[in-house]
Amino acid sequence: MATFRPPRSMSLKMRSVVQKLLLVFLVWTIIEAHISHYRIARTEREARAKGVLIEPTRVYIASLHWNNEKMLRSEWNKGVVELVNTFGPDNVFVSVYESGSWDNSKGALRELDQELDRRGVPRKIILEEETHKDLINGPQEDDGWITIPDGTRMPRRIPYLSRLRNLSLQPLLELAMNGTTFDHVLFLGDVVFSVSDVLNLLKTNNGHYAAACSLDFSKPPPFYDTFALRDSRGHEHASQTWPYFRSSKSRKAMVNAQPVPVSSCWNGIVAMPASTFTGIRGLKFRGIPDSLAAAHLEASECCLIHADNPGSRTRGVFVNPAVRVGYNRPAYDAVHTFVNGGDGGGGGSGGGGSWLSLTEVYFGLWRSRFARWFTSSWFEERDVRGRIAKWARSGEGRVEKGGFCVVDEMQIVVENGWKHL
Repeated sequence: MATFRPPRSMSLKMRSVVQKLLLVFLVWTIIEAHISHYRIARTEREARAKGVLIEPTRVYIASLHWNNEKMLRSEWNKGVVELVNTFGPDNVFVSVYESGSWDNSKGALRELDQELDRRGVPRKIILEEETHKDLINGPQEDDGWITIPDGTRMPRRIPYLSRLRNLSLQPLLELAMNGTTFDHVLFLGDVVFSVSDVLNLLKTNNGHYAAACSLDFSKPPPFYDTFALRDSRGHEHASQTWPYFRSSKSRKAMVNAQPVPVSSCWNGIVAMPASTFTGIRGLKFRGIPDSLAAAHLEASECCLIHADNPGSRTRGVFVNPAVRVGYNRPAYDAVHTFVNGGDGGGGGSGGGGSWLSLTEVYFGLWRSRFARWFTSSWFEERDVRGRIAKWARSGEGRVEKGGFCVVDEMQIVVENGWKHL
């Protein structure tokens, strides 16, 4: 039998159509990159302009520290003092919990305490002597411990961190009972930040949010806190580089340089209404139950707090891409270098540019497409959902509202920090 071959004219027409479609697609992606680059630059200009506008507001600053002496002395203490100067000592309360550091974080925080005292700032700075080693070798609690594969009982990292975060909020509850209230709780991580970063964060989505988060970086361009960040559909990131998100709603907001609706975030600095944590229905940080963690599952307390918060559904949780912080000065500077042109080569510090070069925007759009086309979070999410469902069936009344936070991990406290198992 003769093999059918399409007429040469038909083959040429098909090739011509494909070439034209590819050309149109290429032209469109170039246009899309230019539009996105322009929008990012415009948003940067607007954010920097708004950052100088200070409205009366009362802020409760909460922070945890462990072995952060270098950051405290070089950046963090100074940043907190500048915030106090901006809002006014009467409008700020500083709550710091330091937990058994073996560097001189305690000394650095004593210096901050003295500086705040000179300014008359109300505060509570706790310097905890208990180290991780003390915790591990101390009495085992009924909750927050797990049996690891070698049969040893070890403290879980997330319940431990949840307890510390709740301790850092205890003064807020005590003050509220005495009639002293605040507008915002500002959770400050061990990051480099500026006053304008905080002002812009507080104004995210015109101040209408259940939580607003920065973007955090340790070694840019990848963002850092993958554990807590979930897009609007509860998925993990598609890519650690811009525009990050798998869901179209979150991704489009990032591409358009708008506040990004997400299910959960933390990422360095977080602002939440203070009323979230006060009153009879005030929230507390938590981990997933030990019985669920035993199925080799874990979830960030910084994600679960959004899952537990009814306001997350009514007021929304947002990442503000105009607010970017770093876990070191080079990282911070790298995401605050404004590129005016499209050469992608570092750029200058021009006030009208974008923090992303045109080249980064273009390749970021393509990396995102390939990640979404050729990878899927479905398989891991299905496995995790199956383990949660099995756990729920095995005990009456068992339910986990933060299922989208849960991942296939086991995390324990060890003497020099924490580790995965």
